[in-house]
Amino acid sequence: MLIPGSELINTPVMSLQTGAELATTHTAVINPHKLTVEAYVLSGPTLDSEVSLLRTLDIREIGAIGMIIDSSDEFITPGDVIKLDDIYALHFTLENKLVLNEKRHKVGKVIDYTVDVDNFSIEQLNVRRPLLKSFNDDELIIHRSQIIEITDDAIVIKEMEVTPMPTLSQKSFANPFRGTTPQAEGIDVSQDE
Repeated sequence: MLIPGSELINTPVMSLQTGAELATTHTAVINPHKLTVEAYVLSGPTLDSEVSLLRTLDIREIGAIGMIIDSSDEFITPGDVIKLDDIYALHFTLENKLVLNEKRHKVGKVIDYTVDVDNFSIEQLNVRRPLLKSFNDDELIIHRSQIIEITDDAIVIKEMEVTPMPTLSQKSFANPFRGTTPQAEGIDVSQDE
């Protein structure tokens, strides 16, 4: 199921064990190398440490009441998992990230992204176009397959091909109800005897 990344922020984290709300998601920890959400930074009055994380692997389900996990034992700190600690230390965010094409021309800035909650991969980027280019399209959706490179400063995508709409000319349009030579309309009223 695809969900906008912004809808997964400020989402309640619910315990399957107690049925109570344990925390809320604050920000996403994004792995720029795989373009996946690896964890969420949590906030809430019942958290034990200054920075608590919830790995996406520990989320059982996302429903109408929020993210459902087994218990608060799933919460970790940045130093608990070495690979996650390295990604957390990058502080990588997609929001307001500059998007460039292959020729390094500005395409726009990321305003949101779409997450596949089955594996927490980021499938699409929602990009707001610059003012001068926004007269035709004010937002673009960029699929992850179009991304060539992700740096600290920008995301580089494949050049978008714009194919012109085919124009209809008299020669390319054929009326199926008309033959090559017009026939006179008439009814044959003669009777054979």
